[in-house]
Amino acid sequence: MRILAVIPARMASSRFPGKPMAQIHGMPMIGHCYCRVRLCEELSDTYVATCDKEIFDYIESIGGKVVMTADTHERASDRAAEAMLKIEKQTGEKTDILVMVQGDEPMDTPQMVSEALAPMLADESINVVNLVAPISNAEEFEDPNTVKVVTDPAGNALYFSREPVPSRKKWSGDIPMQKQVCVIPFRRDYLLEFNNTPETPLEQIESVDMLRVLESGGRVRMVPTRYPSIGVDTPEHLERVSQLMADDPLMKGYLR
Repeated sequence: MRILAVIPARMASSRFPGKPMAQIHGMPMIGHCYCRVRLCEELSDTYVATCDKEIFDYIESIGGKVVMTADTHERASDRAAEAMLKIEKQTGEKTDILVMVQGDEPMDTPQMVSEALAPMLADESINVVNLVAPISNAEEFEDPNTVKVVTDPAGNALYFSREPVPSRKKWSGDIPMQKQVCVIPFRRDYLLEFNNTPETPLEQIESVDMLRVLESGGRVRMVPTRYPSIGVDTPEHLERVSQLMADDPLMKGYLR
């Protein structure tokens, strides 16, 4: 089975322009993402997908694999799908599963990729998986940069939102506060079908592409991760991640 990881990244982030090249302990954030993801033993190969020459040149400079994509993509999944087809053409090998890993989660580990792949490798009926992690404080729960997710008893997503869901205002007891972690395996043909489906209303409202799956009648299997990860959407997030990674043992293995 050929399992390909693709890390979409672009400089023109509306919330933090240039963030893939923002420095964390002397290495651009996209470099941390690439070096960590590629350590997963289940992966056949790992690539960065970008529309920016600066990112392309940097990944090549560290001996990494990178694909140039169009600059018109609105969603990371669109960029990942284009990259997958280009890689297949270059290598002559068809992908079975594509793992999309966001280029702004530099704390992700190879074990997280394995966690996300496990249910898909065990059950051929699962077409797409996301990791999910607990939210530990109200500030992160209220942060619109954090995508919250509500799940059913079987572990499938019911809804994704940038708003704090379930509502804390209407319940005095404990509520499940969970966030999406963007390590997302797709089966190849499902990814292409997904990207040929027009954007859906809730997807546009929330700016969360997994809602296209739910609105189209599909399921997203949510898998709890044991590893902490914080997405970088602001300079403040970058500083927080830098502090948390100061003693990261995985980083010490690839940072020279």
